[in-house]
Amino acid sequence: MDFRIMDVDSPLFSTLKQMMDLADDTDKSSFNAPTRTYLRDAKAMAATPADVKEYPSSYVFIIDMPGLKSGDIKVQVEEDNVLVISGERKREEEKEGAKYVRMERRVGKFMRKFVLPENANADAISVVCQDGVLTVTVGKLPPPEPKKPKKIEVKIA
Repeated sequence: MDFRIMDVDSPLFSTLKQMMDLADDTDKSSFNAPTRTYLRDAKAMAATPADVKEYPSSYVFIIDMPGLKSGDIKVQVEEDNVLVISGERKREEEKEGAKYVRMERRVGKFMRKFVLPENANADAISVVCQDGVLTVTVGKLPPPEPKKPKKIEVKIA
């Protein structure tokens, strides 16, 4: 195409310029790129397996946490219905002259989030860590009582 014929102010040039400017803006700011915190939390959640059981009166969350102390584990409820279990497993202090030949046990942050069902009682939560197994028990709310029909007296005029 011979560009000498076309005027620089032509609609074609202005459209091409807008498209090129839009492409440059999109490259500079990636809107869908995950944040560092999100990636760290996703990695921690993927590496923390859990079992969830439902009983008639409660929900039970079971997570293996060998070698952790109670101060290393945090259990909280966010936004009234999200159970968050998190903490950090720290590396043992190296003794003089000792070096790792193989290191397979996971160290670092761990976390799991569970959205609690509507009938979960966030005020009735108990946490026990025994023999390296953390057990979080969340009580259930009693089922709502069925509404009784309202009787309306019929008046005769």
